[in-house]
Parts: sequence; structure tokens; C-alpha cells
Amino acid sequence: MNFPLFIAKRIIFKGQRTFSKLIVRVTIGALALAVIAILLSVAILRGFKDEITDKQRGFFSDIIITKQDLNQAENAPISLSAAKIEEIRGIPNVVSISPFATKVGIMNVNREVEGVMLKGVESTYDQSFLAKTLVRGDTLDFKEETADSQLLISSYLSERLHLELNDSFVMSFVQDNRTRKRKFVVKGIFRTNSEELDNNYVIGSLELIRRLNNLGDTEAGAYEIRIKDFEQLQQTTDEVDDVLPLEMKSTNVVEHLADIFNWLKMLDMNDDIIFVLMVIVAVINMISSLLITILERTFLIGMLKAMGMVNREIRKIFLLNSLYLIGYGLMIGNALALFIYFLQNQTHFFKLDPAIYYIEYVPMFIDFGTVLLLNFSIVLIALLTLFIPSMLISRISPIKTIQFK
Repeated sequence: MNFPLFIAKRIIFKGQRTFSKLIVRVTIGALALAVIAILLSVAILRGFKDEITDKQRGFFSDIIITKQDLNQAENAPISLSAAKIEEIRGIPNVVSISPFATKVGIMNVNREVEGVMLKGVESTYDQSFLAKTLVRGDTLDFKEETADSQLLISSYLSERLHLELNDSFVMSFVQDNRTRKRKFVVKGIFRTNSEELDNNYVIGSLELIRRLNNLGDTEAGAYEIRIKDFEQLQQTTDEVDDVLPLEMKSTNVVEHLADIFNWLKMLDMNDDIIFVLMVIVAVINMISSLLITILERTFLIGMLKAMGMVNREIRKIFLLNSLYLIGYGLMIGNALALFIYFLQNQTHFFKLDPAIYYIEYVPMFIDFGTVLLLNFSIVLIALLTLFIPSMLISRISPIKTIQFK
């Protein structure tokens, strides 16, 4: 029989507590709150980072191939041969590659003027991200004869210029010191909740920009590459660079949007701070509970010592008792945290201001492995810190404790 475990069970399930009863409840509650705070903070941080990252990747893609040119508004035209495109597609982490181009335009609608950046894409472009952001209408239909006149605009532009689905308007473009006008029809209205995207970009046909800029049938302003594993972004960027002609370069989304991704990286510090603070609070409560339990069981400790039990075995009894409290607190904390997690993912109950946070609700994501790792870390840290106050047992004299009783 494991005698320390037997005594610990007797204390936990059949022992009579006096003044330590409230302290034990407070300890379990504090530990449960710490677990809830840690799990939800990790889930919210990961969910927020994933949402923002997916939004930037969805619109700007993972890697962009451009010409070595300082003009940021409209890239110098480039053209990749079919063999070079197939070589890039052959890179293991690459999913797709498609051309696009941008063109500065001026929308003059209902006596309102708005400067925008027209992003032109073709039929091979993956419109799945655009489809998810649509609030009305549909994505570009390149099978229709009117594909070149279709346009996707943001809800911001729709409200500002009083445009609805199927409304037509004229956009002006400056080319070779003269103004060229083209008529467009609103095919769809999207909302990304990113001010940079919604206020500045509209989506149309690449073929139109080719005609406006006098480009060849295979020329484009740049190429977008989508990848499978975002963790291998830099490695894939280097692999793409290795196969590109000398006059071209590849830039990944982290380099292109350095401010946003540096900001997201800084958020990891908040997560670490919350973890440390919550663990400190839980450990302090656990230490208080352990010390009070030892003082409450002083007579028992004296009796066990008098019967020949060594300090190490007695410490096991109280550490096992603390482990029970930790397990109880973890069970309650995990249950409540996971309940909130699934409730939020199903209902989006907790909302955010999209003008500030880029998204309309609090996103959450956490995997089972991370939950296990966080729980194991809390248990390990708690037991290691509880070992020191448990040394108090070695200072208890059996003779004095029995006389005190």
C-alpha cells in the first residue's frame, strides 16, 4: 500500500476541516480563474493573429513577384514564361501563382469624388477570400462578356458614393498625359473591416488594365503566389527568388506589411505577461492553502513522526493533497474556459468595434495540444514552488505538537 497516498485520501475525502475550509475554496476558485484567464487569453491572441494574418494573406497573397522598380503605385510590367511559371508551381510549398496589376483611378459618382486603386485579376485568380468578405452580390464572373466592366467595391465606398448592386458609373484613368474614362457596373460589395483595404481598393479585370497600359497578352504588373504552410514563408520566398530572372524580386507579405506583423508579434508579450501574473496569483494561493493545511494538521504530523514516518513521506501526503486541489481547480477552470470558447465560436456573442480591431467579434482558436501543455505547465510550476513551503514539516517537533494537542 502507498501509505502517503492513503493518508492524503483520508484528509481530502474524510478529514474534518475547520478554519482552512474557506481558504481551500478560495484556492480552488483562484486556480480556476487563473486557468480560465490563461486559456482564453491564448485562444483570443491566436484567433486574433490568425484572423488578421488570413485577411492580409487573402488580399495581398503570401508572396508577390515584381520587377526591381521603385515605383510603388503601379509596378513596371513583367512577364514570366510558361516554363518559369511551371518551375515556381513545382516548389513543394506553392499552391498557385497568378498575375495581377494595379491602376490608380478616380471615381466620380453622385457629385462625390474618390481616388482608388484598381486591382486587376484574371480568371485564374483565387476569389475564395473575396467571396467570404462579400456582404452583397457575387464575385467577378469571367465567363460573361461584360467581365471587363464588372467591379467589386467596398461597403465604405458603397455608402460614401451611394452605390448599390448593378449600379453603373464612370471611372477616370490618367494615361500618357490624357484622361481615359471607362464605365463599370457594381458586381459585388465586400467588407474586410481593414481601413487600408476598404478605403482604397476596388477589384476588376486585369485585361482592362492591360488595354489601358498597352500591355501584352502575357504581361502583368506582378504575380501573386499562395502557399500551403505559412510557417515556411521565408524559406519559400528564398526558393522563389532562386528561380526568378535577375530583373525580378519576390517579397512576402510579412516584409510587405511589416508594421502589421510587427504589431502582431508584440502581442505575444501580452500573452506571456498574463500567463506569469495568473500563475503567480494561483501559486500564492496554493502556498497559503498548503501552509494553513500543515498548521491545521500539526498534531497528525507529530503523531506520524512519533510512529517513525520520515519527513520526506509526510511531505508527500501534503503535496498529494495540494495536487488534488490543483486538479480540482484545473477541472473547473478548463470546463468553464472551453464552454466560453465553444460558445463564442458558435455564436460570436462577444463583439468588437471593427473600425479599431479589423474584425467584428472576438476570435478564438486553441488546439488540444496547447491546452494540455498549459495545464501541465501550471501543475509542474505549482508543485515545484510548493515543495519549498512543505519543508516546514521538517521543523515540526512531535513532542511539542502532541503536548500542544
